[in-house]
Amino acid sequence: MINRTVLVGRLTKDLDLKYTSSGTAVGSFNLAVNRQFTNANGERETDFINCVIWRKSAENLANFTGKGSLIAIEGRIQTRNYENQQGQRIYVTEVVVDNFSLLESRAESEQRKNAVQQNNGGFGDTSQTPNAFGNNAAGNVYNAQSQNTGMPANGPFADGQEVNISDDDLPF
Repeated sequence: MINRTVLVGRLTKDLDLKYTSSGTAVGSFNLAVNRQFTNANGERETDFINCVIWRKSAENLANFTGKGSLIAIEGRIQTRNYENQQGQRIYVTEVVVDNFSLLESRAESEQRKNAVQQNNGGFGDTSQTPNAFGNNAAGNVYNAQSQNTGMPANGPFADGQEVNISDDDLPF
């Protein structure tokens, strides 16, 4: 049997870090993940995936990320259920995170947050606001600097510099 999940998206809010009675760290968060296709109105829909992470990884994720951070996670899907105070059976499906990767630097994250706040304060016209994949509503890729100019970015390799990646850094 195989139960592996890999997701790339943005945190919808800061990680909710708590500790069990035995002192084990546990963090819960929602990851906004865009769908690969558009709906009938030409808009890209987003799924909000419940995730949980444990121990030192939870503490690290809480320390190095915040609302809007672009991350990749690897884990497994888990279902559980419990009875709430009203006697209703509640079913929960979530991704239990085994590994995560930060996909933007802290400086890039801060630039993006500042650019979004300056452009529209988080409200109004979001056509230039990046979604979970850094794309705007038209599907163009924008970085924090190109948002201010309105010009689409040509990607991380636009300046022509060579990037060396070892085989150990590849996810496959």
